[in-house]
Amino acid sequence: MTSHQHETISAEDVKDYLRNHPNFFEKNATLLTEITLPNPHGSGVISLTERQQLAQRDKIRVIEAMMAQMIVHAEENDATSAKVHRLSVKLLNQQSFTALQALIADTLKLDFAVTDSLVRIWVKPSNSAIIQDAVFTHVSDTFNEWVMSLTQPYCGAKPEVVGDLVDHNLQSFVIIPLGTKAADQRSFGVLILGSADKDRFKAGMGTLYLEHIGELVAAALLNHLFALNL
Repeated sequence: MTSHQHETISAEDVKDYLRNHPNFFEKNATLLTEITLPNPHGSGVISLTERQQLAQRDKIRVIEAMMAQMIVHAEENDATSAKVHRLSVKLLNQQSFTALQALIADTLKLDFAVTDSLVRIWVKPSNSAIIQDAVFTHVSDTFNEWVMSLTQPYCGAKPEVVGDLVDHNLQSFVIIPLGTKAADQRSFGVLILGSADKDRFKAGMGTLYLEHIGELVAAALLNHLFALNL
């Protein structure tokens, strides 16, 4: 009696064979229409060729959606860059410390969709004419130390350490340490941006433009803090 041993062919064996014999379907072209697969977009079955065409169309739709999203992000970045540039030009043209603060608050509200903003500075200015300004209102040492520990702007819900510094109606925040990175300077103050929209500022959002705004505002403020005259 002769016994026949049947070897089990695995899916990997089939894949390896097709990889090693790329002309298989050229020699067996009719298989492309004979093999049927479930239709991923409805009931019934379709040929292998039709299934491949559907898969390619799905990939193209995904790529098109990704490209459209990239274009949207690029346009948003261009618009934000233009706003930051306009802010920098305006900051350079402010001669009064009071006018400078008004400009910062108004620009953040109108151009950057900020409901309210707040500046606090904890270094003593050499310019005695501005020492009584509200920006020098004392903040807690705990908050001061927390701000100076930040390596980038904080974004998200109100941190407990902020306390009653901000309006209770604000729902999301950006907290930007004020200093000059190029000079490796410790933070001398803070810029707080608040929004009534809880989704306006979220943890994990990009902070590049926020860092740029912080450095611009810091540089503008420093020009007045240590000026001899207004």
